[in-house]
Amino acid sequence: METQTISISSNELSKHAEGLVNTIKLSKKNNPMHIMDILKELEVKATDTILPPQSAWEQIQENKTAILGTLGNFSLIIGKAKSKKSFFINIAVSAVLKKGILLNQFKGCLPETQGKVIYFDTEQGKHHVQLALKRICRQINEKIPKDLSVYSLRSKKPSERLEIIEHAIYNTPNIGFVVIDGIKDLVTSINDEAEATMIATKLLKWTEEKNIHIVTVLHQNKSDNNARGHIGTELINKAETVLSVTKYEKNKDISIVEPQMCRNIEPEPFAFEINEEGLPVLVENFEKRAETKFNKYDLSQLDDYKIFGLLNEVYSKGESFGYTELLMQLKLAYKKEFKINIGDNRCKELITFCKNRDWLIQEKPKAPYSLGQFNKNLE
Repeated sequence: METQTISISSNELSKHAEGLVNTIKLSKKNNPMHIMDILKELEVKATDTILPPQSAWEQIQENKTAILGTLGNFSLIIGKAKSKKSFFINIAVSAVLKKGILLNQFKGCLPETQGKVIYFDTEQGKHHVQLALKRICRQINEKIPKDLSVYSLRSKKPSERLEIIEHAIYNTPNIGFVVIDGIKDLVTSINDEAEATMIATKLLKWTEEKNIHIVTVLHQNKSDNNARGHIGTELINKAETVLSVTKYEKNKDISIVEPQMCRNIEPEPFAFEINEEGLPVLVENFEKRAETKFNKYDLSQLDDYKIFGLLNEVYSKGESFGYTELLMQLKLAYKKEFKINIGDNRCKELITFCKNRDWLIQEKPKAPYSLGQFNKNLE
């Protein structure tokens, strides 16, 4: 019997071996026992001891402490172009780095083992990024902050920026706080749903695995106050805190920071301006000094018919709403009517206000809300 010899090149042998390895990996990935191991790691039990996340930075006032960001989560700063979002980032970074209270209101809370801060700017050139760095140095009175690294990524492609940021996060010892000023520059299109989901997933992964807080910055649409594109929608849905920065209409030198969505107690709105030294400082007693849209959150300044008009707008969309849906629809109606956002806590006050006047009807606790009758003579 004649023996046949089969010749296999080293390249073909290598490809064959690689195929076997990939087959084994795929088999393991699809193995039900492998998935069960993952489920076991992800399961949350009522008997588990799970501590609340540690604060990264807070707003401190006389009778109230509000968490602005925690380790293991990310926040979103939104605003129109030139609304001074980067100056607000100046406040955030300075507060985290400073030992003590900044501007009599902000406090950094990073653990000593996680005091490192990284600041990525995707829009500005090195000169303007350095100006921002120097402002932080003056704000905290340190010539060279040892725990701060600042990078200008404008010259890189979106994919390169993303790779650089991820590498820095996973390879920087003692990291605790990261700023990405220009999150849209990590994708090629702000309206690409797949890219938006990818970025949000990355932020959730980085913050959880490294137990850090990330602050992201995104422009609002020119035509309204919504964060731009699918990426804006996705980040708002996943962010722990969403803050808006807007210019005060009667004085463009003043910017107002307001909470839009918060998982924790809402911080108090505040205003800041730039002083003679080029540093952001708080505008003291701003609410008392000026009548602004900022103050229209006071229900006593809204006519009853305007409030009921908001309810009519909401119930043009349906006959009844659960509490969460009512809250969302009322916020949308408020923004449509007054061209300004209202926070969750103030919207809840508005619901209670309407319920007490029987403008909102609830048959029993936890039941949906329906629209009542307007009584203009109700005191």
